[in-house]
Amino acid sequence: MLAGRRVLLGITGSISAYKAADLARLFIKAGATVRVVMSPDAQRFITPLTLEALTTEPVLTAETESWAGSACNHIGYAKWAEVLVIAPATANTLNKLAHGIADHLLLQTALACRALKVIAPAANTAMMEHPATASALKLLRLMDAEIVPCSCGELACGDVGSGRLAEIEAIFWFTARALLRDDFWDHRGVVISGGGTQEPIDAVRMITNHSSGKMAIALAEAAFVRGADVCLIGPVSAGHLPIHTIEAKSAENMGQKLQDALREAKKGVLTRSTLTNGQSQLIQKKPYLLMAAAVSDYRAKYPQQGKLKKAQLGESWKLELTQNPDLLSRLDRSGVVSVGFKAEFDAENAQSHAERMLQEKQLDAVCLNVLGQAGVNFGSDETRMTLLAPDGSSAAFKGSKLAVAAGLLEAFKGLDR
Repeated sequence: MLAGRRVLLGITGSISAYKAADLARLFIKAGATVRVVMSPDAQRFITPLTLEALTTEPVLTAETESWAGSACNHIGYAKWAEVLVIAPATANTLNKLAHGIADHLLLQTALACRALKVIAPAANTAMMEHPATASALKLLRLMDAEIVPCSCGELACGDVGSGRLAEIEAIFWFTARALLRDDFWDHRGVVISGGGTQEPIDAVRMITNHSSGKMAIALAEAAFVRGADVCLIGPVSAGHLPIHTIEAKSAENMGQKLQDALREAKKGVLTRSTLTNGQSQLIQKKPYLLMAAAVSDYRAKYPQQGKLKKAQLGESWKLELTQNPDLLSRLDRSGVVSVGFKAEFDAENAQSHAERMLQEKQLDAVCLNVLGQAGVNFGSDETRMTLLAPDGSSAAFKGSKLAVAAGLLEAFKGLDR
């Protein structure tokens, strides 16, 4: 995902500094080149040697800074970086960054760096809530810095509250978005349904299917890093992403939530005001609906309260079902680009079924997934998709679900006509 990108990781003196090693590994695994700059206090918690071994790049500290024909100095590293990620950022660091104070090497590098900045604070709750720190965070946002919100919980000091370093995965996704924003998707509403619906039979049993929701999560990830305003709806969760996630288990409930989400997406996205961009603006782009959920065709006609007992049901049990409404047909999709997803096992007739879906439901495209071939099945991490358009054109994608989602989003750009 981040192949060839240049990430400069700044580490300050927090007890959570050890987590920076895992963050560096995530960036490297995604294909990025990572360099590290450390404050003097950071070296009390994690050694430069550890990070040098992980990144295979020189770690910039006061002891290693060199001007003898080397780029290992605060100007060289600042110019090299495409994004500066400061994680963890202490309260002291936040306040100094906001006011341009550069009294150690990391702060000097930050002041000299014109690249995008992603800052992940970590400090005691009282320090984070102090008016000076709160004001510093506002100033940093005005200066276009992306602030990764702290998580809540028990802190190293024993206090409970906000101030813990955000999850490493969250910092990774914020950084990926800073690097991969796409003008087409930026501030565009994208509503995604995902997972297999759950239709209750009684308080214990239900009708569902084998859909894992992994493709929907991959679509949410790919849309998020491109700057989209993502809303994920269904019995799935993407807690590692700062997106709108709405739980919807039954088809009926999902239909209601989807209609509400589409109504909101049409209103547009209000940007935040910054010192470089001026006042906030309302940006209205045509929303996208990606129907990746596996919606049950039928539900129990008479769902029961409590648990039905086996002794009462007897040796055989006739369960009466009724058909669920077709969500795509029932939704008001005016002014929305609509993409359906279809899973088939019948390879011979799969494309004709997808083409029929395309026409009958008046979709802008259908993504066809033929299961049971080449290791592709429910829950697998790899997939194969064929994108079918109304004009008869098609495109094939294969690979990890995230890679396929990225390819699909690139292809979806042509659907906004």
